[in-house]
Amino acid sequence: MPDGTNFTRDGTPWEPLYIEAIDMEKCIGCGRCFKVCDRNVLAMMGVNEDDELIEPDDDEAERMVMTIANKGACIGCNACARVCGSGAMTHVTAAQATAL
Repeated sequence: MPDGTNFTRDGTPWEPLYIEAIDMEKCIGCGRCFKVCDRNVLAMMGVNEDDELIEPDDDEAERMVMTIANKGACIGCNACARVCGSGAMTHVTAAQATAL
């Protein structure tokens, strides 16, 4: 596989999509994406009235949103995007990730 093509177990071509961003305006802070990711890529954070990220247990938190804590740990499975009901996540190919 020198051309960089990936395959599933049955030989179907597959291209990993790596998390690039989470739109704080779309994220509802439900935590579904966090639950499906076992790579410690995501972290829940609070948002105060000035739209600043704060610790999730801070009393000033008006709402919760998911953030990317460890982008490099993403394996490109795209499970987080599949469970995101609000469409808050942006994913990129490996080629796009290296170009950024």
